[in-house]
Amino acid sequence: MIQVYPNIYQLEIPLPNNPLKAINSYIIVSEDRNLIIDTGFNIEICRDALMKGVQELGIDLKKTNLLITHLHSDHSGLAAALNQEGVKVYAGAIDGNMINEMTKREYWEKFEAYNTLFGLGKDGISFEEHPGYKYSPKKPIDFDSLREGDILDLGEYVFQVVDIPGHTPGHIGLYERKHKLFFGGDHILDKITPNIAFWGFDQDILSVYFNSLKKVYGYDIDYLFTAHRNVLRDHKRRIDELLQHHKKRLDEIMEIIKNERRTVRDIAARMHWDLRYDTWEDFPGPQKWFAAGEAMSHLEHLVSVGAAEKAKENGILYYQQKPSF
Repeated sequence: MIQVYPNIYQLEIPLPNNPLKAINSYIIVSEDRNLIIDTGFNIEICRDALMKGVQELGIDLKKTNLLITHLHSDHSGLAAALNQEGVKVYAGAIDGNMINEMTKREYWEKFEAYNTLFGLGKDGISFEEHPGYKYSPKKPIDFDSLREGDILDLGEYVFQVVDIPGHTPGHIGLYERKHKLFFGGDHILDKITPNIAFWGFDQDILSVYFNSLKKVYGYDIDYLFTAHRNVLRDHKRRIDELLQHHKKRLDEIMEIIKNERRTVRDIAARMHWDLRYDTWEDFPGPQKWFAAGEAMSHLEHLVSVGAAEKAKENGILYYQQKPSF
């Protein structure tokens, strides 16, 4: 654990058997109330690391609140356990509701339909391999829902809630205008690109993410505290890089579907991934889920802007570049 700003501490929590390796949990200490931001997985090693940080700072959980930036299990995993110990838990209204839905097996059984839809049936993977299923809270949480513009007063810091959907449908961040601080969860990461997955046909989630990036671009930020890897000191540079990355990703997919219609799975298998595997067959099941979800969000964006078309046969989606595009 290190102090990254006065009374703000970064606690690295290990994520075993996960390419991310660790999550940065943050603890903000004040005279009246403390705030923990994100928790790690719902497993003993993460709980031990978090509690060690709490004990090292000598803070009282009864005087400590928890904020979950978004629904992913590496951020929300321990929220239910802390809530049962009397910790008030904040989350955005959308993701908070989804976290509680994820405690039900029926939520995850819907993933079997995506298994077919994406063409992943030939890989023989199951939602039970998904880290969201394995490491998420197992009991509903009595959330205090936060919305855009809500204020969290922590002594010398006054944080404003900012809606930054895209990485998840209800991702939120905290902005401290006076000190130019931003806690952004997985919205903007240094050196790695946040996974932008498919969350349903009711919205073009990639466009939503682009709009959230452009929103934060205009903020005056000196320190952007990320959930993985490094603290960012130049968020505008990184946003430009992320937008360029997704442009290249869209161009890559357009080339893949240029002359032949393909399933989401077969498109994902042909895309470039910064992972240490030689072939698609080598990908672990969870990485196939993430890759297919990211391919799908980009494909639906291409359909939304009129660059691609899709057809469904035997429950499987196929995508191809529009002939006139």
